[in-house]
Amino acid sequence: MAKAVESDPGSGGSDVPRLSLDSIRESLIRQEDTIVFSLIERAKFPLNSPAFEESRCLDSGNSSSLTEFFVREIEILQAKVGRYENPEENPFFLENIPHSVFPTHKYPPILHTKAVSVNINKRIWDVYFKELLPLLVKPGDDGDYPSTAASDLACLQALSRRIHYGKFVAEVKFRDAPQDYEPAIRAQDKEALMKLLTFEKVEEMVKRRVQKKAETFGQEVKCVSGDEKNYKVDPLLVSRIYGEWLIPLTKVVEVEYLLRRLD
Repeated sequence: MAKAVESDPGSGGSDVPRLSLDSIRESLIRQEDTIVFSLIERAKFPLNSPAFEESRCLDSGNSSSLTEFFVREIEILQAKVGRYENPEENPFFLENIPHSVFPTHKYPPILHTKAVSVNINKRIWDVYFKELLPLLVKPGDDGDYPSTAASDLACLQALSRRIHYGKFVAEVKFRDAPQDYEPAIRAQDKEALMKLLTFEKVEEMVKRRVQKKAETFGQEVKCVSGDEKNYKVDPLLVSRIYGEWLIPLTKVVEVEYLLRRLD
């Protein structure tokens, strides 16, 4: 993943972390690739709703669905090797996250200290399973719940990373023009902040780009020219996912972060 932070030589030869709008843009563009590929992989399976709707754990003390159990356990393992020391990563089950058992990379303090309190993964989880997934995959149940859960985890983490990257976007926008944002922050005016953060032309460009990527990455390859093109995932749906969920939720994160920025 491209990093949003560059080194800015300071006095005494030290490196002072500096946010770069260009590197943030590059990271978001590369995350599009990951998201499109993860959606394509998930589309191989039918809905398989029992994996995430029913309690399937044989442990009498655990009533979670297979998918919830899978995500919780994987997050615990990933936390133990330091995944969530990275400010770009936000766990779905925060209450279960242990400390790393290995030395971890020391990430520079780029974001405001209140950034850790901005986590909308519960909302992302609900949107993914209740709204997005039924549009993406075919109905049905093939019983391959472990593979489905692994694919859902890949999608959830890719979507969460992109949406919570709004913290970095908000920080660099605030640093570039604090005089524009401070009055709305002090007034705790969410609507004013949302207007400041909305750039419709940029959003339309993003939607067109991810549609093109879905066409390119997901096209069924055929040896005979002139055949009708078939796609593993509808490119228009990928554009819609960005327009109706990813971009709006990213701006929700940006607003929630900025509301805390002056604390």
